[in-house]
Amino acid sequence: MASTSNFIEQPPLEGSMRMWGTLAVSAATFMNVLDSSIANVSLPAIAGDLGVSANQGTWVITSFAVANAISVPLTGWLSQRFGQVRVFVTSVLLFVLSSWLCGLAPNMTVLIAFRVLQGFVAGPMIPLSQSLLLASYPKALAGLAMAMWSMTVLIAPVVGPLLGGWITDNISWPWIFYINIPVGIMAAIAIWSIFRKRENVTQKLPIDTVGLIALVIWVGAMQIMLDNGKDLDWFHSNVIITLAVTAVLGFVFFLIWELTEKHPVVDLSLFMGRNFWAGTVAISVGYGVFFGNVVLLPLWLQQYMGYTATEAGMVLAPVGIFALILSPIVGKGLGRFDARPFATFSFLIFALVLWMRSLFNTQADFGTIMVPTIIQGVAMAFFFIPLTTVTLSGLPQQRIPAATGLFNFVRITAGGFGTSITTTLWENRAAMHHAHLAEAVTNGSQAARSTLAGLQAAGMSPAQALAQINRLVDQQSFMLAANDLFYVSAVIFVVLIPLIWLTHPKHGTGGASAAAGAH
Repeated sequence: MASTSNFIEQPPLEGSMRMWGTLAVSAATFMNVLDSSIANVSLPAIAGDLGVSANQGTWVITSFAVANAISVPLTGWLSQRFGQVRVFVTSVLLFVLSSWLCGLAPNMTVLIAFRVLQGFVAGPMIPLSQSLLLASYPKALAGLAMAMWSMTVLIAPVVGPLLGGWITDNISWPWIFYINIPVGIMAAIAIWSIFRKRENVTQKLPIDTVGLIALVIWVGAMQIMLDNGKDLDWFHSNVIITLAVTAVLGFVFFLIWELTEKHPVVDLSLFMGRNFWAGTVAISVGYGVFFGNVVLLPLWLQQYMGYTATEAGMVLAPVGIFALILSPIVGKGLGRFDARPFATFSFLIFALVLWMRSLFNTQADFGTIMVPTIIQGVAMAFFFIPLTTVTLSGLPQQRIPAATGLFNFVRITAGGFGTSITTTLWENRAAMHHAHLAEAVTNGSQAARSTLAGLQAAGMSPAQALAQINRLVDQQSFMLAANDLFYVSAVIFVVLIPLIWLTHPKHGTGGASAAAGAH
């Protein structure tokens, strides 16, 4: 992750320049974060339009997340080699180009390729947006700068599902990508005009090419294995076995190389600190579980509950209400109180929300489904900033950029893995429940006979009546499978709590800039 030292030495922006600079940087960040959530409710439409299963459609999410995670550790090297402003503006413009290409994609393979490009060029935008904003404000207002940044990052996931749903239902799914074009171009022009004279000093630094290639190989092999496992029958397939071996060997080589390289692309020695490793595992596993459920909910609503993309977006949108209200309060409180109870509270609320969802049935109405989503906003407010403060506590200032880069890499990668694992388990559990429920549909079952008779009396042929029963069994199977995953997810959040208490953070450390790095 990029260092902010060269920028903080610059005098802060003042008056309208600071306001316009904040708006321009926030718009670029908003566009980036929006793209991680806007496609969630559009997956069934994208999958249907491009002729693939909804499970394969989740590649649209995971490909972006993994490519994004891989490029985050490169931010520091890129900004020192070419300059933070140049890298940020170039990243925004390439993001616009890749968004346009995503909208033009004629099939799923091409769309995934362009989503990989989009995720990769998006990597430097989040850390560099923090650097630019912190440089724009006096040190005394660093908290305000990061509060403004955090508000943008919290609003985007709220707007994403709503906007994505409305666009999918009323225009067409490519426009979820095309809307980035005007926003990105205007943001790039404004950022260049305001910040170009505030460029940091550049220097030629070696890049750990071998480490980067190893990183791409093991993360890519792991993700492709997870995304294709179900379709290829897991380890009964030579392709899956090859991918698994590649991922394991690539990971082992990556570990050995990075621990011995003088200029590693990822500084693994950070994991020697207890605060860092425990905090990183807690936030990454928690984020992976959270993100998997964020993708699962709209898929279930649209495929088996008859919701449109817009309605699914409306169910997801209220998550930001409490997050927006409480985040500034949490940020101020961390300066005076231990961050661990805040993080523990977040995990308990996440567990409550997921347990409530595990009680859903196919008769659940819109209000019942929305209540846990509203409560989830409370958990989000207490999740990112306290856990980052815990994770980065005690690290010297010069190691904070590398630490935020590494722990963002682990977190974003976990989000991609979480999506693949969740959708795969959902289909596997649904198949198991379908087999159990289908056993009850026999000629000896009074309920089955009366249901068939009722459907035939309504004008259906015997084959149509059986097909209708099969659809009902399908709906129940996927509902029960979703219940299973919601329940297990709730348990995982509770099990993670002791990890938080393994840490020993110093009160009020981490700083506003560090806390913001969680997003």
